[in-house]
Amino acid sequence: MLKIASYNLHKCRGMTGPHAPKRNLEVIAALAPDIIALQEVDFRLGARPEALPRGLIAEATGLVPADIVGTTSQNSLGWHGQTILMRPELAEAATVRRMPLPGIEPRGAIALRLPKLTIIGLHLGLARSSRRAQLARITAQASRIAEDNIVMLGDFNEWRDDRGLESLAGFRVIAPGPSYPAPMPRFALDRIAMSHHLELLGHGVFSGANAREASDHLPIWAEIRYP
Repeated sequence: MLKIASYNLHKCRGMTGPHAPKRNLEVIAALAPDIIALQEVDFRLGARPEALPRGLIAEATGLVPADIVGTTSQNSLGWHGQTILMRPELAEAATVRRMPLPGIEPRGAIALRLPKLTIIGLHLGLARSSRRAQLARITAQASRIAEDNIVMLGDFNEWRDDRGLESLAGFRVIAPGPSYPAPMPRFALDRIAMSHHLELLGHGVFSGANAREASDHLPIWAEIRYP
């Protein structure tokens, strides 16, 4: 059994600032996931320096970041603002692959491959045409690099349930609940898509540990059982 999660950090600025990454780390520690996909872990401009300081992660959460070969820059924690944190014993058996994505804006996904399970962290574009093209690319690549046990999770940036997710017809799509904007959530932008035969034990949106102040998104989570 694994507890997986996704969390858009909004560059650790809360809704409007200031930059306070310890708040986000407190949220992650309270959520206590085995694996968590993070979005917006780096600042957007210039050399794209890390917004979530890597030196604080292990002590605050007990997790370690994925070993991404080729982050956005030498100052970045992630690739296109994304990384995945996991328990150290999982990291020992993990490999990471970057997945460039099409679209109007520069975007990319991260595939974390574990024995018998592949986790894909994503942050899709703002335009639906881009999101459709990005999901089509991700699902096509997932079928080539992964076995049957696949979980995709992240900020899908999709406001609708009835359009934009056509490429996920072969997956079970879960929207645990409204996660944006964090102070008064109304939209389920953060989602999980998983292989149908994986067993879903529970899911939800986490609002503890001052999560409503730490980012503009609330984290989502799911517990799964896989072969």
